[in-house]
Amino acid sequence: MKRFFLISLIFFILSFIGISFAADVVPTDIQQPGTQPQEIGNLSGPDRCDNCHGGYNTAVEPAFNWRGSMMANAGRDPIFWATLAIAEQDFDGAGDLCIRCHSTAGWLAGRSTPTDGSGLGSGDSDGVECDFCHKMTNPDNSDPVLQGVQFFPFWANNEGDPVSTTPIIGYYGSGMSSMWGDSDMLGPYIDAEARHQFMQSKFYRDVNFCGTCHDVSNPAVGDLAHNNGAQPTADEVIADGVPGNPVDGKAAFNNFPYKYGIVERTFSEYKSGLISQTLVSEYMTLPADLQGGALEQVYIAALAACTNGNYEDGTDRYYSCQTCHMRPVTGQGCNKNPAVRNDLPLHDMTGGNYWMPDAIQYLDGQDKLRLGGGLTSVQTAALDAGKLRAMEQLELAASLSMQGTTLKIVNHTGHKLISGYPEGRRMWLNIKWYDSSGVLIREDGEYGPIGVTVTNPNPNGPAGPTVQVESIIDLHDPNTKIYEAHYGMTQEWAKQLLSLGYDSNLPLTYDRLNVTGLADFTLGDLAGEMSDPPDPNIDHETFHFVLNNTVIKDNRIPPYGMDYEEARKRNALPVPADQYGGTPGGTYNYFDEVSLNPPSGAKSATIDLLYQTTSWEYIQFLYLANNGQNPFLANEGIYMLEAWLNNGMSAPYTMASTTWRTDAQCTAPIPTLLSANPSDAKVTATWQEIPGDPAVLGYRLYYDQAGKAQLVTELLDPASNHYVDTGLTNGQEYCYKVTSLYDCDGDGILEDSGFSNILCAIPQNPGQTLFAGVDDMQTGKWVTTGKGKKQTTEFVITTTFNAGDAVVVQAHVVDEGGVALPDASVEITLNDPNGAPVTTFITSPSDAAGWAEATWQTQKPSKSKKGQGGTPSGTYTTVTNGVTVSGYAWDGVLTNTQFTIQ
Repeated sequence: MKRFFLISLIFFILSFIGISFAADVVPTDIQQPGTQPQEIGNLSGPDRCDNCHGGYNTAVEPAFNWRGSMMANAGRDPIFWATLAIAEQDFDGAGDLCIRCHSTAGWLAGRSTPTDGSGLGSGDSDGVECDFCHKMTNPDNSDPVLQGVQFFPFWANNEGDPVSTTPIIGYYGSGMSSMWGDSDMLGPYIDAEARHQFMQSKFYRDVNFCGTCHDVSNPAVGDLAHNNGAQPTADEVIADGVPGNPVDGKAAFNNFPYKYGIVERTFSEYKSGLISQTLVSEYMTLPADLQGGALEQVYIAALAACTNGNYEDGTDRYYSCQTCHMRPVTGQGCNKNPAVRNDLPLHDMTGGNYWMPDAIQYLDGQDKLRLGGGLTSVQTAALDAGKLRAMEQLELAASLSMQGTTLKIVNHTGHKLISGYPEGRRMWLNIKWYDSSGVLIREDGEYGPIGVTVTNPNPNGPAGPTVQVESIIDLHDPNTKIYEAHYGMTQEWAKQLLSLGYDSNLPLTYDRLNVTGLADFTLGDLAGEMSDPPDPNIDHETFHFVLNNTVIKDNRIPPYGMDYEEARKRNALPVPADQYGGTPGGTYNYFDEVSLNPPSGAKSATIDLLYQTTSWEYIQFLYLANNGQNPFLANEGIYMLEAWLNNGMSAPYTMASTTWRTDAQCTAPIPTLLSANPSDAKVTATWQEIPGDPAVLGYRLYYDQAGKAQLVTELLDPASNHYVDTGLTNGQEYCYKVTSLYDCDGDGILEDSGFSNILCAIPQNPGQTLFAGVDDMQTGKWVTTGKGKKQTTEFVITTTFNAGDAVVVQAHVVDEGGVALPDASVEITLNDPNGAPVTTFITSPSDAAGWAEATWQTQKPSKSKKGQGGTPSGTYTTVTNGVTVSGYAWDGVLTNTQFTIQ
C-alpha cells in the first residue's frame, strides 16, 4: 500500500510541474459511481432516431427541436473544449469529468480516454444523445423491473455508504447515470406505438430526472481540499483525502454529490425551493407577483391537455425541469401516424444560451470545430430556432416593477436567477437617466468598449483585424448591480497545492485591460499572502473550475420558497448567506428590491435587465491560461476568442424592461391573425395589416410551440398581410401567430410587438375533405370563490340545476385525428324532457384546447303566483346540430349529454 501511494503521489505531482499529457487511465480522484464505460451496449446514434422522430413537423417533432438545443451540441460547444483544455492542465485526467456529460455516447463507449478528448470520434459530437436519456433509470433502484447496470463499489446511491439510510436514495449529479442494459427504449407512456422495443418508466416525469447532470460537483477537490470544496455551513464530508487512493474511500463514493466540490447547483437550487413541490394545477395559488413569465406559460401549455394542468393520462404534473424546459404541445411523436397527444413533450430543452448557436456555426464555417463539424442545413436551421427560443426563455425568466425609486426584480424560474455554469454568465441592471429635455445624464451598468484592442487571432494563417473589446465599463461602480457567482481558492488550499507540486506561478487572474498574458495574481501570491497558519478568511477568485474550492460571491436571486436548511445541506446558499432575507430555519425572498440612486436633475429613466452568456473576462482567461502544452487542445482558447470577437462578443440580451417617471413610450400595435387556411402541403396565413403607423416596418410569422415560438418568415413590408407556408406534411397540425415589426427609437433595430392570437390548420391532400366534430359535451357552472387577490373562478361540472340557474354547455371540438380545434362554433339543439326542441343556440368560438361554450338561462318560478311558471323540471338533452370551423366540414356525429332541472 505504501508503494502504491508513493507511485500515485509521484504521478499526481508530475502532472503539475510542466509535464502535460492526457491520462489514459482515469485517476481515482476523478472517478465517480454509476454505470461505467463499456458496461452497456446497444447505443444508437441520433440519426437513427431521426428516421421516425423527425422530418415531418419542425414545430413539434422531437428530432428538429432537440438538434437546436445545447444538449445536442454539447460535444461541439467551443467553451466546453476551451475549458477542458484548462481543466486538463490543472488536473491531468479531469477531462473525464467533463466528457461524461458533454459526450455521453463517447464516455459510455470508453472513448473518454485519453482524457483530453482526443479519443472521441466525429459521431460523439451530439452531446446528450437520445439513447442516453431514453435508457436512464432511477439510480435509487426503486423500480423493481428497470434496474440499471451498477456494480459495487460504483453504486450511484447511498446503499453502500458508511452511514446509510432507508430507503435507498439515488446520487443525482455530475452525470452519475444508471443505464438500462437491454435494447428497450424507455419513456413516460404506457401506450407508445413504437416500432422498436419499448418500456414505460415513471422516472421520466420524476423531479429528480434532470438532476443526473444539472448538479455538478468536482470529486477531486471534494476529496483532497481541506474543506472538501464545500460551503462553511456544510455538513461533514467523508473522504480519505489521499491522492490516488482506491475509489471506495473517495468523497464521490461516500457522500451525496451535493455535499462536496461545488461547481454548479442548478438542481439543488430547484430542490431547495417550493416550485419543485408545486403542482402546475396549483399555479393560481402562487403569490400574485410570481404569476407570470415562465410559470404562467407552463400552466397555459399544460391546460391544453384538458386535465386541469396534469398529464393527459391523469398523472400529477409538477413544476419539474421537464415541465418547464420540455413544455407540452399537441402533436405526434413520430411520423408513423401514431395517436395525437395533447401532452407531447417539446424536445427543445431550451435554456438561456442565445449566443452559442452563432459561435458553433461560425467555427464550423471556418473548419475550426474541435468535434462535429460539417453541419447540415437542418442542423443550422435547428440552431437558429434554438437561439430564438433561448431569447424567449430569458424574457420569461424575470419581471420588473417600480415603486417610487425601488425596483423589484421577480424570479419566475424554479432555480436561481441566473443559473447554470457560473464562470461567464452574468445579469445586471442597465439604467439610463435623462433630464427633462431627454438628455442622458448618467448611465449605470454601461456596456461598451473598455479600452482594450485585440488582434483577431488565427493560428492557421495571417491574423485578422483588430477589434475593440466590449464589456461592462465599470465592474465596481456602486450604482451598477451585477448578479453573478464567483468561485475561487482559499489560502489553505493554495498551500496544499504548492505542497503537491503545483507551480507557484500558476496564474489565477489576469488584468482584464492587459492581453499580454501576464498574470496579476498567482497561486504563490495567494499561498504567501499571510504567514502560517493559513488565514481562513483569505481567498481569491479564479476561473480554474477544476481547482476552485470555495464560493466567494453568489448574489443571484433565489427561487420561490427556497429553504435555508435545504439549501445549506445542498451547498446552494447565497454568499453571503444573509441576503434576500435568509436566516437559519427560514426561507429566502424570490425577488430583489433595489433602491435606485437618481442623479440630480433626472426626470426619467429606462431600466433594462441585461443578460450575457459569455463575458470578456472569461474569454480572456480561456485564451491566456492555455499554455499550449497539450497539442490536441492548444488552439481551443484561440478559437474561442475568435468566435467571440466575430459574433458580437456575446452582446447582452434584454430580459425585461421598465421605466421610472415614464416619458411617452412607443407601443407597438399587435396584429390580428385572421385565418390559417390549409391546402396540399401548405397553409396560407392571413392577418390584419396595420396601415398608417410609421413605426411598423413589417411582420414576423411564427409557429406557436406551447407559448414558445419558431420563426417561419420575416416580411419587411408594412403592407404585407399574408404568407404561404409551403413544404409541410399533410395531416400534421401547424399553429401560427404573428407580430408586427417596429422601430420605436429610430435606431434601425427592429423589435417585435406582442404575439397575436393563435390559429391552427392541417394541410391535406387534394380532394381530401377534413372533418371536425364534437367528441365530448358537458354541463356545469362557473363558480367564483374568495375575495380580492385571492378571488378565483373555475368551471364546476354538474348535471343537476335548479330552475333559475344558468346552465353552461361546453362542447369539445376536434378534427378526425382527435386534435383539438380552436375558433370553432358549435350549433346545439336543446330538447325538453319529452324530446321536443326548446331552442337552438350557437356557442362562442372554441378556445385553444378546443372547448366551445354556450349558456342557457333557466327561469325561476313566479313568487306572486305561488310557484307557477318557470322552467319545468325534468331531464333535458343537448345535441350537436353542426360544427363550423375554417377548412373543415362537420362529421355529422350527433354528440349529446343530459342534465336535470330540479
